[in-house]
Amino acid sequence: MNQRRAVVTGMGWATSLGLDVPAVWTRLLAGTNGVKTISRFDTSKHSIKIGGEISDWDGGGRISPRDLKRLDRFAQFAVASAIDAIEYSGLDFDTEDLDRCGVIIGSGIGGIEEFEKGYAKMIDKGPDRVSPFMIPKLMINAASANVSMLYGLQGVNTAAVTACASGGHAIVDAVKAIVHDEADVVITGGAEAALTPLGLACFMTMRALSNRNDDPQHASRPWDRDRDGFILSEGAGVIVLEDYDHARQRGADILAEIVGYGMTADAGHITQPDDQGTGASKAMAAAVRSANLALEDVSYINAHGTSTPLGDTAENNAVKNLFGDHAYKLALNSTKSMMGHLLGASGGVEAIITIQALRTGDLPPTTNLDNPDDGCDLDYIANQAQHRDITHAMSNSFGFGGHNVSLVFSQI
Repeated sequence: MNQRRAVVTGMGWATSLGLDVPAVWTRLLAGTNGVKTISRFDTSKHSIKIGGEISDWDGGGRISPRDLKRLDRFAQFAVASAIDAIEYSGLDFDTEDLDRCGVIIGSGIGGIEEFEKGYAKMIDKGPDRVSPFMIPKLMINAASANVSMLYGLQGVNTAAVTACASGGHAIVDAVKAIVHDEADVVITGGAEAALTPLGLACFMTMRALSNRNDDPQHASRPWDRDRDGFILSEGAGVIVLEDYDHARQRGADILAEIVGYGMTADAGHITQPDDQGTGASKAMAAAVRSANLALEDVSYINAHGTSTPLGDTAENNAVKNLFGDHAYKLALNSTKSMMGHLLGASGGVEAIITIQALRTGDLPPTTNLDNPDDGCDLDYIANQAQHRDITHAMSNSFGFGGHNVSLVFSQI
């Protein structure tokens, strides 16, 4: 039997820069920043007041008002992005074997907003007033479940939960389902909506966030010596994965192929990476190895690059330690400099960015990189987009708990 191949045929997202893939791509290449002062809730008691907020969210025109009430915000982002991705792919599920179609969508935190509201209602009005919909709304698998119910997809259906690596791990699981002949189609990616009063407070008290309240557009500064933390953002990124032969038979437009992946654990600190990025380096090495490529074949990395002092240094060292001299020929960027950090949704959003880079050869800049930190001397596409011929590209996602995942995408 021929080796089955996992290819991408659709993509959709919800981000602080917008909802339409081509429009957001144009904004990324122009260096447009989506970070702003938070307006969804009162931040008067928070020391951090900025984030990657999706303003005026109404379901993206994809979800009815009735259904919006039944979904936590993170699942709303997932469902709307999935609808866009499926429409992009041209799939018609009326002609598909629904037992061979699945959904795997990750989230690091899930329905924290529903949790906050439910707890407040219990304290204020008593336990009998807690909504019976609270659990179905806050559970992390609600994103995958609701997408499957919308289309009647009865194949594999799970949810990856590995903090900021969740979206990347969900995509790996989807690749496995395709390659091991468990599914012909898998809707996959990540969704997150932790930009809430409690979510903001939690990351704030960890001192993980940038405190540049007076200058939100310049707050996320990956690899810059003046970086002081990440920007908490919300949204989703969803792609349609198919078996290559299945996609060809229906005449789909194949956007890219996922040819390799690597997953490791730091097995060290619950939040801090090893300063040499050992686990990250091993994940990248495993991804290249599973793709049957040489290190020199990789020419672009969409880095995790969160703008934290420890994380950026660790990833920088990981790339150097693995790629050696070739590290200085690579192009790396962090699109979190413009979008902020979407936690468990990052892997899905940045998969789409990596695919777009492969398709167009255009690489968005790392904005706000004015003074590279000591030892940060690679090509980070600082402040100005580049154009390169790219055949193979990598996307990294690293999460609290020491979870590391790297994906390799190739032109097809």
